[in-house]
Amino acid sequence: MSRVTTRDTVPTDRLEAILTPKDGVVLERPAVEKGMFEAAGGPFETYRRTVTVTGNDDGTSHVEQVVEFTLALLWFSWIVTPLFRAHLRKLEEPASPPWWAPVDRIDRPAARSLGSLGSMAVVIGYTLFLLPQTITFAAQQFGANKASQSNALASTRADIVFVILLVALADRRGRHRLLLISTGGSAVLSAAGAFAPSLPWLAATQVGASGFGSAAVVLIAIMAAETMPRSSRAYSLSLLTVAGSIGSGGVLGLLFIADFSRGSWRVLYAIGLLGLPLVIGIGRRLPESPRYLAPHAESPIAGHGRRLWLLAAAGLLINLFIAPSSEFLNDFLRHERHYDAASISLFVAVTSLPGGIGLMLGGRRAETRGRRMVAVVGLLGGVGITVVEFLTRGGLMWVASAVSTMFAAAIVPAFGIYGPELFPTGLRGQANALIQGASRVGSVVGLLMVGRLADHLGSYGPAMAIVALGPLGLIVLILVAFPETANQELEDLNPEDRGEPRDEPS
Repeated sequence: MSRVTTRDTVPTDRLEAILTPKDGVVLERPAVEKGMFEAAGGPFETYRRTVTVTGNDDGTSHVEQVVEFTLALLWFSWIVTPLFRAHLRKLEEPASPPWWAPVDRIDRPAARSLGSLGSMAVVIGYTLFLLPQTITFAAQQFGANKASQSNALASTRADIVFVILLVALADRRGRHRLLLISTGGSAVLSAAGAFAPSLPWLAATQVGASGFGSAAVVLIAIMAAETMPRSSRAYSLSLLTVAGSIGSGGVLGLLFIADFSRGSWRVLYAIGLLGLPLVIGIGRRLPESPRYLAPHAESPIAGHGRRLWLLAAAGLLINLFIAPSSEFLNDFLRHERHYDAASISLFVAVTSLPGGIGLMLGGRRAETRGRRMVAVVGLLGGVGITVVEFLTRGGLMWVASAVSTMFAAAIVPAFGIYGPELFPTGLRGQANALIQGASRVGSVVGLLMVGRLADHLGSYGPAMAIVALGPLGLIVLILVAFPETANQELEDLNPEDRGEPRDEPS
């Protein structure tokens, strides 16, 4: 339990505001004892605010406020507890919520689900980050060139078979069960990479791990969208992405192991098994999606074609750039900038830090300003400055990487929430699985293009500039065709979940 004590001497006319139940991050109600308040709403397991007032002879009063609370975010609480402490320290509720808080107040059940999903995201962040971060070391042991690496990375996109099967099944078997299978399966299968005898075999071992992990990513987003309040869906996705980044950071923190010997990178794959006990523990606490449990119709693809094609095209265009820019970064740093494993870890860790700011600001802005403009600004800044990163060196490269990370991170909550939002409950899994299929096509094309162009041109920079045309096309698509979904209930976006016909064309 966290305890925050605030002492101050205030004018007597401020006492009324201080002794009024707060209505912000926490919704308070008076407790039995005078000057004591408890939570009627908010993401808390326990909450109590006690205010003691002592009058002074000069018309002022000495106030001592003690707030004791435990967040309902479970294993995820430690990340945001310092932010809550700083906010709850204030004697009066500010006129507007803090920049890091959701627009809609999250209640206890939603907070528990968010915390459990965040813990799942940590495990998945680790397993999905393994191959991109270690392939340059594996390639060195196996004597493979850039084209071979691109082929290996592209071949893992065969994981879409697992993604489509698992995510589509979630429409019939439930989100909870399939998420546990996907996350646990990814943790177990990733460990097979420790025994790969060649680069093709390494890629083959990671097809299943990547497929299960990618399915878990989609299911986490779906469950968050179906659980969170209407003005907190993008915010929750930003928080879950932060959790995934913690898992990715675990790979970076351990990447120095790859410098011990030519084959020591294999240890990182074996470590992934440690996520399995965490998944089992989370599974006992994570509830099923409330919207899945509620009565809903089985919706066919027919009648949703326009949204499906729109998001499929978007996924293809953005992944032409995102896949190679992330998965070839280590090889670029190792062979074109001559960094060792420790230097690569330091570079990625330091330049990734602004991503947390971008995620939180992007998630909140996507709720208050709308998804479309946040996505457009994020794409312009993230893609353009990433190209600069691959064309420069030294301090400018570090700055470009940090700034591009912040812009690119804002894309995730603004753009990534569209898939779960634009389809009804009975079709949400199947539709998002198909969108992932189109995204995989974009990833494969981007990886193959950049790998071959980099070998032909002798550098990654010009190759990245060419595939940046994909996200530029997506910007036009967003401005012309994407709907605005902020601050709308899922049932308003998908009337068939209320038993009403759709008005928009397919």
